[in-house]
Amino acid sequence: MFSNWFLKSFRILLLPFAIVYGLVIWIRNWLYDHNLLRSSSFGLPLICVGNLSVGGTGKSPMVEFLVLHLKHRYKVATLSRGYKRKTKGYALATDETTALDVGDEPMLFHKKFPDIPVAVGEERIVAIPQLLHDNPATQVIILDDAFQHRAIKAGLNIILTEYGNLFTRDFFLPTGDLRDMPSSYKRADIIVVTKCRDGITMQEKIDITEEINPLPHQKVFFSSISYGTPYHITNHKFTFIDDKTEVLLVTGIANPKPLKMFLEDRIQTYYMMPFNDHHIFTIDDWRDIVKRFNSIDSPRKIILTTEKDAMRFLKFRQELSGMPFFVIPIENQFLFGQENEFTNAVISFLDNFKQPS
Repeated sequence: MFSNWFLKSFRILLLPFAIVYGLVIWIRNWLYDHNLLRSSSFGLPLICVGNLSVGGTGKSPMVEFLVLHLKHRYKVATLSRGYKRKTKGYALATDETTALDVGDEPMLFHKKFPDIPVAVGEERIVAIPQLLHDNPATQVIILDDAFQHRAIKAGLNIILTEYGNLFTRDFFLPTGDLRDMPSSYKRADIIVVTKCRDGITMQEKIDITEEINPLPHQKVFFSSISYGTPYHITNHKFTFIDDKTEVLLVTGIANPKPLKMFLEDRIQTYYMMPFNDHHIFTIDDWRDIVKRFNSIDSPRKIILTTEKDAMRFLKFRQELSGMPFFVIPIENQFLFGQENEFTNAVISFLDNFKQPS
């Protein structure tokens, strides 16, 4: 409680820097809006999944949802920046690729969907032609976290905003979490309020929609996170968590709060070893984790991590094989019966796509 109070107080003190940051962002957007900085279009559909803030709004589950629902109709590829990878420039995931080569999120996409091209590249305007050269049959590219990358003009922009931290109630970095102007939501075609709490009411849905104030052409959807059955990181055997299981939760993600709440609802005791977002785990980290795990006095205990974190642990495959180290899958679930409406909106965009003149 004290640490949260201290952090909030400290961020308020950084208000002058936040104002300067907001001014820089406003100037940059103004230059793009008035065509003083140019955006490029491509002759195939580009779907951008992004947000206006830093932190975990659920972009990876949304990209996975899109791939899962589109890959049987179209030849889909994904393109990400590849945050925290050790390589530079364009790279295409292969059977020999690791998270150090492409980043944890693209590696997760590749593991889950080995039949689709998964590429990374900081400069997407350069990476897209290279991706199409490597996979000329590609019909649609999903751009992961590219809403602020305005050098590329996507045909369909999907932005996510977290239920517990709506962009309408946020402020610029470093005082808040916004990395873009709140008004930039107007460039989106679809807005998804993610990570909604259990039992959100229709009245809340109406109130939040009115607060966002969508333009006539914009659609607003609501979704929550659903956790699946944990599976072993190397042999993929499933396990079940109940109130007799003690868990050591190891995370290196921006927002572990939903996962913590999930565990609090199901078990009596869990322990946590948090690391920074996209932390690259070392062998010393692994030894510390094992030491902490061994200190837990319980006959039923496991180590649990997220799917994104698991991609950064796979390099320790030999050490992991004999440990009760499990991964909990996550997926995006639309609320209020909106899944078909969302999917149909995306498919309608693709079916009616016209090449830019």
